[in-house]
Amino acid sequence: MRIIKSLFIILFSFIILSCGSQHSNNFAAKEIYKSENLIITQISENSFVHTSFKQTNDFGNVPCNGLIVKNSSETIVFDTPINDKSSEELIQWISKTLHSKINAVIPTHFHDDSAGGLQAFHNHNIPSYSYIKTIELAKENNFVVPQNSFKDALVLKIGNEKVTAKFFGEGHTKDNVVGYFPSENILFGGCLLKELEASKGYLGDANVSTWSATVENVKKEYPNVKIVIPGHGEYGDQSLLDYTISLFKL
Repeated sequence: MRIIKSLFIILFSFIILSCGSQHSNNFAAKEIYKSENLIITQISENSFVHTSFKQTNDFGNVPCNGLIVKNSSETIVFDTPINDKSSEELIQWISKTLHSKINAVIPTHFHDDSAGGLQAFHNHNIPSYSYIKTIELAKENNFVVPQNSFKDALVLKIGNEKVTAKFFGEGHTKDNVVGYFPSENILFGGCLLKELEASKGYLGDANVSTWSATVENVKKEYPNVKIVIPGHGEYGDQSLLDYTISLFKL
């Protein structure tokens, strides 16, 4: 009788563990596209990091991240690849591989590692949205200007889900916003957030005195975030928020 009881306990535990694993948030990220100019990595069921490359004098050939989120047959893109050529490649990949319409592109700040390929999206009649300060800075620098502005936050539909973009304060630039995909608890921090062990990077347009406080505001807003994607380097979890806060703590 004792043996049967023990076997029952083991079997019951196995069933519980099996059910738990089926609902696990673990996803084996995989690189699903690679060319000379563009890499696309699937990081969850409906989210993909696109990475293009910027040649710089100070930091070498820098990988620049953006995010694609998908629901049904619709997508939204956060940050463009570095130029129009790479952006055209991304647009074609989304159309032909994901078989999806791009509802919008959202540059998270005015630099070219966020909006350098914006014209390619406009050429395909894909609407662009950005924080109002991003539009002002794009105009001042004679960059391609996003078409639609928002003052504090933006919510857009994607299939049956939504995505948000929100300004939390100055940091890397005066206009940096972050994107959030609530259905998968994914945060795209852009250049406001740093990968683990990263340096402070380019500070030419930064507000270093407010950077940590801005990221603290982001952390409070999204306590359930599971995946955090920086503008450059490896994505991770909430530890990227903590690392960035500590990096710029005065």
